[in-house]
Amino acid sequence: MSDDSGRKPLRMPDDNQQFAVVTNMLGGGRVRVRCADGKERMGRIPGRMRFRTWINEGDVVLIEPWDWQDDKGDIEWRYDEQDAAQLREEGHIE
Repeated sequence: MSDDSGRKPLRMPDDNQQFAVVTNMLGGGRVRVRCADGKERMGRIPGRMRFRTWINEGDVVLIEPWDWQDDKGDIEWRYDEQDAAQLREEGHIE
């Protein structure tokens, strides 16, 4: 048995994605997030996630900032509480 038996492989950000924490629900499929690079952005919840994945304040998400408008981006993934705790333990997020 290995030491990290509770660990599981998690989805990590690509080159143009980063971790973020939801700070405010804006309505209309939009949220305010605080990104790992220190910027506040408006995140858009795409239709493929809107009714399948519920996003709340304080959730850790993966966001892909838009190339043409850096203060906005698309939410790509939401981590559950256990996955977010694992990311904090491993030092990926604060």
